Amino acid sequence: MTALEARDAATAPAEGKGEGGVLSRPYRALSIGIVFVELLIAFEATAVGTAMPVAARELDGVSLYAFAFSAYFTTSLFGMVFAGQWADRDGPLAPLTTGITAFAAGLLLSGTAGTMWLFLLGRAVQGLGGGLVVVALYVVVVRAYPERLRPAIMAAFAASWVIPSVVGPLIAGTVTEHLGWRWVFTGIPVLVVFPLALALPRIRRLSSGRSADAGTAGREPFERRRIRLALGISLGSGLLQYAAQDLAPLSLVPGLAGAALLVPAVLGLLPRGTYRAARGLPSVVLLRGLAAGAFIAAESFVPLMLVTQRGLSPTLAGFSLAAAGGTWALGSYVQSRPRAEPYRDRLMFLGMVLLAAAVAVVPSVLIPAVPVWIVAVAWGFGCFGMGLVIASTSVLLLRFSTPEEVGSNSAALQISDGLSNIVLLAAGGAAFAALGGGKVAETATSTADGSHPTAFAAVFLPMAGVALVGAWVTTRLRER
Repeated sequence: MTALEARDAATAPAEGKGEGGVLSRPYRALSIGIVFVELLIAFEATAVGTAMPVAARELDGVSLYAFAFSAYFTTSLFGMVFAGQWADRDGPLAPLTTGITAFAAGLLLSGTAGTMWLFLLGRAVQGLGGGLVVVALYVVVVRAYPERLRPAIMAAFAASWVIPSVVGPLIAGTVTEHLGWRWVFTGIPVLVVFPLALALPRIRRLSSGRSADAGTAGREPFERRRIRLALGISLGSGLLQYAAQDLAPLSLVPGLAGAALLVPAVLGLLPRGTYRAARGLPSVVLLRGLAAGAFIAAESFVPLMLVTQRGLSPTLAGFSLAAAGGTWALGSYVQSRPRAEPYRDRLMFLGMVLLAAAVAVVPSVLIPAVPVWIVAVAWGFGCFGMGLVIASTSVLLLRFSTPEEVGSNSAALQISDGLSNIVLLAAGGAAFAALGGGKVAETATSTADGSHPTAFAAVFLPMAGVALVGAWVTTRLRER
């Protein structure tokens, strides 16, 4: 037993050996607090996108619209790496509180911005805070919860995205229409006070300070090489996404520069052997990226396809994906059950196959004879698969990590997730634009003439192939 485990056993004997769950008395305040933090991040992710077009138009920044999203993702990648070192060095309390503060400050800055560039700065600050928070929460879980409860709290994290995914766009649209887009940004920081007051005392007691397995020597300095690599991965991904927005020959320059920064940074920050699916932790990290990237890249084009090719209203197109939040939560619940543990690898394989099938079936609605409701059904199965996979990768990462490595490995998992979103979105967007997708986007308010269905197929079918590669990676999650 480590010193940390001995301290937990001494201060709260029931926490390590009892039969209570994540809502039992020893964990109730902590569980509610950290899940509420995840809920706020989920609501921001689903709601802000609804208000973004109005904000960009009012700030005369439609030409910079894509950077409102990429600014968040690029700084969050740096925040993830920095949080991994910070949490391993000093415990998760400091990066978590700093991240929540930065997240709220970024929302306020964007919500009160008078120019588009100030708005983008706020999004960048918000992304930095989000990167700090998401990694710190992983460290909190591994330090504060016994292994038997970790699948349940990871399932709660996944379930916290269900309500925002269903009602977030509706609430944001109503607020934007009646109160203005700024309230979507400035209203969220007020809610941060509740989880801070509820969870921080428990985090300070159970999971603050350095890991006991890290030794008793003085504080180790931050590893400068990893910080430089984090800057490289953020800048490289930003340049790559910028290049994908413009197919002009000159865009090759920032694209190549981004790749030159990105490749060595990725090799240095992800576990050795990730790119070749080495058994164990490297394959867990790789699988997370393949699943998340294929899903996000495909989902981003579903509403646009339904609006332009089948004539649905934006509201109906959004509702076609709403029910999938419930099936995602169901998949997370299934993997969290103790009886599912011996079959975790098989469940993850099933999840990736379901995702691949869903992504491949969705573009069938480009054929007029195929009913539109096929999308809702297919995406429901795909999200059930994602629920099985995403929560399970988190569980396996914590299992394969020693206490002093949790921060860095959690950062690697989130980097794989975020980076794959950027790369596959950039690749899908470039293929979409090259095959005439830009003309489709310009006719988004009317039924298109169907002359560009290949632009959508060029996005969905490759992403189905990526998901199938992920199904193969599930066979390499266990070390021999």
